[in-house]
Amino acid sequence: MIRDTIKAAQISAMKAGDKPRLAAVRLILAKLKDKDIELRTASAVPDDDVLVTDVLQKMAKQRRESITLYEQGGRQELADVEKAELAVIEEFLPQQMGEDDVKAAIAALIAETGAAGMKDMGRVVAALKAKHGTQLDMSKASGLVKAALSA
Repeated sequence: MIRDTIKAAQISAMKAGDKPRLAAVRLILAKLKDKDIELRTASAVPDDDVLVTDVLQKMAKQRRESITLYEQGGRQELADVEKAELAVIEEFLPQQMGEDDVKAAIAALIAETGAAGMKDMGRVVAALKAKHGTQLDMSKASGLVKAALSA
């Protein structure tokens, strides 16, 4: 389980005295705890690895956006902190699908769902997220779906 790997990384970072890595791992664990608390009242709780991957993907997306904004604002020292956190977060994410694999999966789902045009985009994106949600960045994937349906 990914959560166990993250907890082990926290312990090893403590033993090694790696404060920046420890801070990033603790941040991840805090977000996971927040999500766990949020889901206490939910009727259906997703699989733990799916939950952890979802939280990590959101955190990675936030870091990428922050890096871009800090670099545009000329705050390289803050961008470097965000990059270090992003590197730690990405260590725990499952291996992402390559662009060619994503395009092949999209083509298969378009054929499978019988999608004909842009009006079917939501159905294709939902099917793609259900099958491959943990293995791809949905923001990039939705652009690829749009391109495939408009072609």
